[in-house]
Amino acid sequence: MNNEASEKKILEGCQNGKREYQEKFYQLFYGKMMAICLRYSKDIEEAKDILQEGFIKIFGNIKQFKSEGSLEGWVKRIMVNTAINFYHKNKKNNTTTFEDSLLDNNVDYEENNADDALQNLSYEDILVFIRKLPPAYQTVFNLYVIEQYSHKEIGVLLNINEGTSKSNLAKARAKLQKMLNEYNNNNQYVAKF
Repeated sequence: MNNEASEKKILEGCQNGKREYQEKFYQLFYGKMMAICLRYSKDIEEAKDILQEGFIKIFGNIKQFKSEGSLEGWVKRIMVNTAINFYHKNKKNNTTTFEDSLLDNNVDYEENNADDALQNLSYEDILVFIRKLPPAYQTVFNLYVIEQYSHKEIGVLLNINEGTSKSNLAKARAKLQKMLNEYNNNNQYVAKF
């Protein structure tokens, strides 16, 4: 049985409420969805919370999936939306707002090329840098760079204006550049976290 037929069988089993197929579904998508959750969280425990909430939503709505698009795309969209909802719920606890970021004097806005630094880093190291961003910057960076949403779409998702999205992305990139420069200068930056 090929992957597409296997995926279809797993989907049908889940839509019929069969527990063994839900387990297979979870195993099929766990790795990719956990990677998404890790990008939007401050630590592994928060990522697990987002993942669990996302899978609850997926299994609660799986009968609505009509195979008109990619199953993985549908699952990914639910997981990203769950992460964004988590961001909104915890927004009051986030210490950096757009207004605060306007006062941030530690951001170096020079356009430097980070390609050399990134080539020497593992995915886990890059994730550490992204997690060090303030929550508003981290979320916009992930949505724009990794998920490839437009600034207009990000504005709608996060309930901010398009200009705020662009500003947060620029500041996220500047902060990441600064961290990468520090890492390159002493090669021990990641260990300090």
